[in-house]
Amino acid sequence: MNRDLVQLLQQVRSGAVSVEDAALQLKKEPFVDLDYAKVDLHRKVRQGAAEVIYGAGKTVEQIAGIVAALRQNGQKTVLITRLDEAKADALADVPELVYYPAARIAVVGPIPAPDGAGKVVIATGGTSDIPVAEEAALTAQVMGNEVVRLYDVGVAGMHRLLHHVDEIMSARAIVAVAGMEGALASVIGGLADCPVIAVPTSVGYGAAFGGVTALLSMLNSCASGVSVVNIDNGFGAGYLAGMINHPEGTK
Repeated sequence: MNRDLVQLLQQVRSGAVSVEDAALQLKKEPFVDLDYAKVDLHRKVRQGAAEVIYGAGKTVEQIAGIVAALRQNGQKTVLITRLDEAKADALADVPELVYYPAARIAVVGPIPAPDGAGKVVIATGGTSDIPVAEEAALTAQVMGNEVVRLYDVGVAGMHRLLHHVDEIMSARAIVAVAGMEGALASVIGGLADCPVIAVPTSVGYGAAFGGVTALLSMLNSCASGVSVVNIDNGFGAGYLAGMINHPEGTK
């Protein structure tokens, strides 16, 4: 159950909040209609994590308007994914906005302190996979997770990965990001006792087919406990890892 909802009910039980005030909070309109977007204000109540803005395809004005609507309705931290540098520069006047160019992510407001059950490990096959990995890492951090980054530990140099066996075996969830043939996820899946979320990337030469080869390899992994998200979908992997690390609901 969502933590904010549980806290509200506990406040009603303790007498800190009246039944009428609690009912008023719950009856607030579940979305704000901006004509170009219906901003979901109840997503955190339903799913435990607030709405995230997908920046690609939206204008600067639309992004700023959605951010303002979320912040005005109590969302402390807003995540904007797939935001290019030109739009980020144009949004520089948005209060508390910090842009992370490697991940193409902007965060409006504070990144919360970690409160998950354990650590989320983000591992990449190569340096070229880091942009997708950083999208996953920042998404997980915004959801209140402690993130451990293990970059450039691909199967072409297995000793690099085995150097981090302790981090792998102590993780609550692992995101394995790799292009080329996508073998990293299977190797990590054979070492870890936690869920492994495989992210195929579009990194690779011609027969990599823009990530399709890595995707199929990961889908056919013989290691148990490996799930797969879409090509280059660091956000989806980081979000899922955050949910796994918060079994009672995210922040």
